[in-house]
Amino acid sequence: MKLELYQVDAFTDVLFKGNPACVVPLNDWLPDEILLNIARENAVAETAFFLNNGQEEIHLRWFTPEIEMDLCGHATLAAAHCLISILNYKSNIIVFETKSGKLTVTCENDSYYLDFPSRMPVKSDLPNIISRSLNIQPKEIYKSRDYILVYDSEDDIKNIRIDRSIFDLINLDPGGVVVTARGANSDFVSRCFTPQATILEDPVTGSAHCSLVPFWTKRLNKKDLFAIQLSERRGELYCQQQDERVIIAGKAKTYFSGNLWTE
Repeated sequence: MKLELYQVDAFTDVLFKGNPACVVPLNDWLPDEILLNIARENAVAETAFFLNNGQEEIHLRWFTPEIEMDLCGHATLAAAHCLISILNYKSNIIVFETKSGKLTVTCENDSYYLDFPSRMPVKSDLPNIISRSLNIQPKEIYKSRDYILVYDSEDDIKNIRIDRSIFDLINLDPGGVVVTARGANSDFVSRCFTPQATILEDPVTGSAHCSLVPFWTKRLNKKDLFAIQLSERRGELYCQQQDERVIIAGKAKTYFSGNLWTE
């Protein structure tokens, strides 16, 4: 079977920055094993598969090279970019039906606004195995889907190192460990690490901002936030807290389009 394949750099307007995601449009769902094998072959953090059968909602799923995810921000942005910028989708508003419910993406002035659930983290203890894997210990620990570790400064976040020999013994399926601090040139900065994943550090993590945005909204007493994810590729996110939802906005650039074969 021949399928279309697109790769998009999300949360950036510069090629080779942000977070790369692959996007595969489908006419019918394929077996999960094939979807997972495609994601493994693509060898990026996430591959988005969507099914547009002409109904109001477009069905969307996300796969890492290891598992199916319940929520992914950058691959959702990439799928919306693919639909609007490449496949001539008829509207600038897209409603995706996903494992996390209905997710709306609006395109305005070449930016994509993701309407995602808000997940306020709560105070938590830090498992010893996570502590031992970090070269710098956090000042505060919180937990939602991910562990949210709060540090004193942006320099701390830049200097975090992970001992993978310890870190990969952690099972947080499907969550990760997010480190964050106030930014020098942004409201806050972060980095995101996923144990047992092919790609240890996710370049830009929209889903982590479902927790980071409400946390920093409360901490800074402001609803509109500019965030930078300090990975090697770097990403920029424009965020807003709206009651039980967060808006996460960014741009995208198409890297390639082509085809794949499943047999």
